[in-house]
Amino acid sequence: MADPLQIELVAADRVVWSGQASQVTARTVTGDLGVLAGHAPLLSLLVPGVVEIKPVDGEVVRAAVAEGFLSVSDNHVSILSEDAFLASEVDAGEALAELEAAQSDDDQDAVLRAEAKLRLIDKAS
Repeated sequence: MADPLQIELVAADRVVWSGQASQVTARTVTGDLGVLAGHAPLLSLLVPGVVEIKPVDGEVVRAAVAEGFLSVSDNHVSILSEDAFLASEVDAGEALAELEAAQSDDDQDAVLRAEAKLRLIDKAS
């Protein structure tokens, strides 16, 4: 087996998840991106969406992220986002209320963030 990836999922105020994984998938401005061991170095812009991490041991980790950056270098993946929430941290009612408020305020960025949280809940169930 190839060396595992070292993943760091970081929000502005905390480290959301850190560990070794076999794969990570995130949504960038150019589309969904999957990263495996040995991936070429890159730096890309994240868009609001769901990040999926397949740890070496354990269940798949899913998180909703806002805008940010994804960096890959030497089997190390850094996912940096202003906001990031694990599936266990998202409440469906609150996410729906956020979506409705964002739609009424015509705040497209907030709509995308709320929709990411709702997709996260759908994938977790």
